[in-house]
Amino acid sequence: MLTYENRQPEFENPQCDNRCRRICEILHKLKAYEEDSTAKFVILKGNGKAFCAGGDVTAAINMIISGHWSFGGRFYRRQYALDYLLATYKKPLVALINGIVMGGGAGISMHATFRLVTEKTVFAMPEAAIGLIPDVGASHFLSRLPGFFGEYLGLTGARLDGNEMVTCGLATHFVHSKDLASLEHALDVEGSSKALDVPAISNIINKFGQKVSIKKDSPYNRLEIINDCFCRETVEEIVSKLEGYLATNNSEKWITGAIKFMKAASPTSLKVFLKSIRKGRKQILPRCLVQEYNVLCHMLRRTFHDDVFEGSRAMLIDKDKRPKWKPSKLELVSEEMVDGFFDKVDDEEWEPLQLPHRSIAAYTTQNSKL
Repeated sequence: MLTYENRQPEFENPQCDNRCRRICEILHKLKAYEEDSTAKFVILKGNGKAFCAGGDVTAAINMIISGHWSFGGRFYRRQYALDYLLATYKKPLVALINGIVMGGGAGISMHATFRLVTEKTVFAMPEAAIGLIPDVGASHFLSRLPGFFGEYLGLTGARLDGNEMVTCGLATHFVHSKDLASLEHALDVEGSSKALDVPAISNIINKFGQKVSIKKDSPYNRLEIINDCFCRETVEEIVSKLEGYLATNNSEKWITGAIKFMKAASPTSLKVFLKSIRKGRKQILPRCLVQEYNVLCHMLRRTFHDDVFEGSRAMLIDKDKRPKWKPSKLELVSEEMVDGFFDKVDDEEWEPLQLPHRSIAAYTTQNSKL
């Protein structure tokens, strides 16, 4: 068994190049394990209370402010390359998602063959709160969830627990956190004595797996309402429909939370994400990653607005939690402006994301609801 522990960002030394080197180290190790005949599978897990709370956005923003926007682009280019490698990995990947998994952490885990969650797991994609959009392949894996649940998660930053993740398809198994060490040991013992293929790994995990049961007030139990609201063509229509439901039933706390998040988030980010996930539903993963990188580079380059810099200032740096978005309202964000984020970046120093051709292993789709 070969294990790589993904450490949380070290905010006291915010150097984007250090983050790039760390991602390159992970890439190097994964490529080496992929070609190593003695490595039967790879385990991805966190080192601490979280699996991964996301990439260090603050570091990338600081580097851009002090130099050139391409510093941030270089970091995300490597991160997307890592996500793509994980999604097309030739050997089974077992992600032990124990604790918080947000943003970039979702890119590391959601593309794994086995995605194990626990009672401590908390998933969210709240990027719109800082002027970004859910990326790292989110336009692909969120768009494959039942109905329009992916739109709901990406537009509202809603949090899911482990039971909800398994129920909606983001995770494959629920395991009690106290059993993770025993599970790893079982995989190690079996892997040392014989070759482990996907069915064999699945059988071992199933011995530790638990039945899931979501809470009565879980938003997933309101999928009919979510589909009715989040199927709408515009964010304005989605908000209006949610407000209509809330007016007739104010006991639905999840609707209150959804509206509150959407009214506080970057209007532009919300509209760009809605277009991104709608396009992503019809695209394969590599195309989704290329598209998301294109959008992200426009945001880092400030082609149309400064929302990611203002959002990072308000939520991560100064922490006054009072971002001043421009445009400030949904109705002020034109369709032409949203479309512009999907156009080629007009900068001689910019290169679109180039991903090598790699076949997605058969077991990846067979073993995943995504």
